[in-house]
Amino acid sequence: MPAVPIADRFARLCETAVRILPFGLPRIVAPSFLGFAVINGFTFGVDLLLLTLFHGGLGWPVWLSISLGYLIAFGLSFVLNRALNFRSHAPVGRQAARYVLAIVVNYAAFLLGLGAGLSALGLEYHLSRIIAGACEGVFMYSVMRWVVFAKQQEPVSA
Repeated sequence: MPAVPIADRFARLCETAVRILPFGLPRIVAPSFLGFAVINGFTFGVDLLLLTLFHGGLGWPVWLSISLGYLIAFGLSFVLNRALNFRSHAPVGRQAARYVLAIVVNYAAFLLGLGAGLSALGLEYHLSRIIAGACEGVFMYSVMRWVVFAKQQEPVSA
Protein backbone atom coordinates (compact mmCIF):
# COMPACT_ATOMS: atom_id res chain seq x y z
CA MET A 1 0.00 0.00 0.00
CA PRO A 2 1.59 3.33 -1.05
CA ALA A 3 2.22 5.99 1.57
CA VAL A 4 -0.29 8.83 1.64
CA PRO A 5 1.40 12.25 1.44
CA ILE A 6 1.06 14.32 4.61
CA ALA A 7 -0.73 17.11 2.70
CA ASP A 8 -3.42 14.64 1.60
CA ARG A 9 -3.78 13.30 5.15
CA PHE A 10 -4.09 16.86 6.50
CA ALA A 11 -6.76 17.69 3.89
CA ARG A 12 -8.74 14.54 4.67
CA LEU A 13 -8.55 15.24 8.40
CA CYS A 14 -9.89 18.78 7.85
CA GLU A 15 -12.66 17.50 5.55
CA THR A 16 -13.67 14.86 8.11
CA ALA A 17 -13.66 17.36 10.98
CA VAL A 18 -15.78 19.84 9.02
CA ARG A 19 -18.33 17.12 8.13
CA ILE A 20 -19.03 16.43 11.82
CA LEU A 21 -19.47 20.07 12.87
CA PRO A 22 -22.89 20.77 14.44
CA PHE A 23 -25.60 23.34 13.64
CA GLY A 24 -25.29 23.21 9.85
CA LEU A 25 -21.74 24.56 9.98
CA PRO A 26 -20.46 22.07 7.38
CA ARG A 27 -22.40 24.06 4.77
CA ILE A 28 -20.50 27.27 5.53
CA VAL A 29 -17.10 26.22 6.93
CA ALA A 30 -14.60 25.27 4.24
CA PRO A 31 -12.07 22.57 5.13
CA SER A 32 -9.33 25.04 4.14
CA PHE A 33 -10.66 27.48 6.76
CA LEU A 34 -10.33 24.82 9.44
CA GLY A 35 -6.85 24.00 8.15
CA PHE A 36 -5.94 27.69 8.26
CA ALA A 37 -7.22 27.94 11.85
CA VAL A 38 -5.20 24.89 12.95
CA ILE A 39 -2.01 26.02 11.21
CA ASN A 40 -2.28 29.62 12.35
CA GLY A 41 -3.18 28.57 15.90
CA PHE A 42 0.01 26.53 15.89
CA THR A 43 2.10 29.36 14.44
CA PHE A 44 0.64 31.79 16.99
CA GLY A 45 1.91 29.42 19.67
CA VAL A 46 5.32 29.44 17.97
CA ASP A 47 5.17 33.25 17.94
CA LEU A 48 4.52 33.35 21.70
CA LEU A 49 7.20 30.74 22.37
CA LEU A 50 9.75 32.77 20.39
CA LEU A 51 8.70 35.97 22.19
CA THR A 52 9.30 34.21 25.51
CA LEU A 53 12.63 32.81 24.35
CA PHE A 54 13.92 36.05 22.83
CA HIS A 55 12.73 38.46 25.54
CA GLY A 56 12.38 36.31 28.65
CA GLY A 57 15.29 33.96 27.97
CA LEU A 58 17.79 36.02 26.01
CA GLY A 59 16.81 39.42 27.38
CA TRP A 60 16.37 41.02 23.95
CA PRO A 61 14.23 44.19 23.74
CA VAL A 62 10.47 43.60 23.53
CA TRP A 63 10.14 45.36 20.15
CA LEU A 64 12.83 43.13 18.63
CA SER A 65 11.45 39.98 20.24
CA ILE A 66 7.90 40.71 19.02
CA SER A 67 9.10 41.60 15.53
CA LEU A 68 11.28 38.50 15.10
CA GLY A 69 8.63 36.19 16.52
CA TYR A 70 6.00 37.74 14.23
CA LEU A 71 8.26 37.45 11.17
CA ILE A 72 9.24 33.84 11.84
CA ALA A 73 5.67 32.79 12.65
CA PHE A 74 4.28 34.39 9.48
CA GLY A 75 7.01 32.71 7.43
CA LEU A 76 6.14 29.35 8.96
CA SER A 77 2.45 30.02 8.33
CA PHE A 78 3.17 30.68 4.66
CA VAL A 79 5.15 27.44 4.25
CA LEU A 80 2.64 25.27 6.12
CA ASN A 81 -0.44 26.78 4.45
CA ARG A 82 1.18 26.50 1.01
CA ALA A 83 2.18 22.87 1.50
CA LEU A 84 -0.56 21.40 3.69
CA ASN A 85 -3.67 23.53 3.50
CA PHE A 86 -3.83 25.00 0.01
CA ARG A 87 -1.47 22.38 -1.50
CA SER A 88 -0.11 24.84 -4.03
CA HIS A 89 2.45 23.92 -6.66
CA ALA A 90 2.49 27.32 -8.35
CA PRO A 91 5.75 29.29 -8.50
CA VAL A 92 6.59 30.46 -4.99
CA GLY A 93 7.99 33.90 -5.96
CA ARG A 94 4.70 35.60 -6.84
CA GLN A 95 2.94 33.93 -3.94
CA ALA A 96 5.58 35.12 -1.49
CA ALA A 97 5.37 38.68 -2.85
CA ARG A 98 1.57 38.70 -2.49
CA TYR A 99 1.89 37.26 1.00
CA VAL A 100 4.37 39.93 2.10
CA LEU A 101 2.03 42.63 0.75
CA ALA A 102 -0.87 41.02 2.66
CA ILE A 103 1.17 40.99 5.87
CA VAL A 104 2.03 44.68 5.47
CA VAL A 105 -1.65 45.57 4.92
CA ASN A 106 -2.66 43.28 7.79
CA TYR A 107 -0.13 44.84 10.15
CA ALA A 108 -1.09 48.41 9.26
CA ALA A 109 -4.87 47.92 9.09
CA PHE A 110 -5.56 45.47 11.87
CA LEU A 111 -2.68 45.39 14.33
CA LEU A 112 -1.90 49.09 14.30
CA GLY A 113 -5.09 50.61 12.89
CA LEU A 114 -7.90 48.63 14.48
CA GLY A 115 -6.10 47.24 17.53
CA ALA A 116 -4.34 50.43 18.56
CA GLY A 117 -7.31 52.54 17.43
CA LEU A 118 -9.80 50.69 19.64
CA SER A 119 -7.38 50.91 22.52
CA ALA A 120 -6.95 54.67 21.97
CA LEU A 121 -10.75 54.99 22.03
CA GLY A 122 -10.74 53.49 25.52
CA LEU A 123 -11.34 49.79 24.90
CA GLU A 124 -9.17 47.57 27.12
CA TYR A 125 -6.05 46.67 25.12
CA HIS A 126 -6.41 42.87 25.42
CA LEU A 127 -9.96 43.07 24.09
CA SER A 128 -8.78 45.43 21.34
CA ARG A 129 -6.12 42.91 20.34
CA ILE A 130 -8.60 40.02 20.35
CA ILE A 131 -11.04 41.93 18.12
CA ALA A 132 -8.22 42.96 15.80
CA GLY A 133 -6.95 39.36 15.78
CA ALA A 134 -10.36 38.02 14.73
CA CYS A 135 -10.52 40.54 11.87
CA GLU A 136 -6.91 39.73 10.98
CA GLY A 137 -7.75 36.03 10.78
CA VAL A 138 -10.66 36.56 8.38
CA PHE A 139 -8.58 38.94 6.26
CA MET A 140 -5.51 36.67 6.10
CA TYR A 141 -7.58 33.57 5.30
CA SER A 142 -9.42 35.41 2.54
CA VAL A 143 -6.21 36.77 1.05
CA MET A 144 -4.48 33.40 1.22
CA ARG A 145 -7.40 31.51 -0.30
CA TRP A 146 -8.40 33.91 -3.07
CA VAL A 147 -5.21 35.88 -3.79
CA VAL A 148 -1.97 34.27 -2.59
CA PHE A 149 -2.85 30.63 -3.29
CA ALA A 150 -5.69 31.18 -5.77
CA LYS A 151 -6.19 28.27 -8.12
CA GLN A 152 -5.27 29.24 -11.66
CA GLN A 153 -8.06 28.76 -14.15
CA GLU A 154 -7.30 26.29 -16.88
CA PRO A 155 -7.69 27.81 -20.36
CA VAL A 156 -10.94 26.76 -21.98
CA SER A 157 -10.37 25.15 -25.37
CA ALA A 158 -12.80 25.96 -28.12
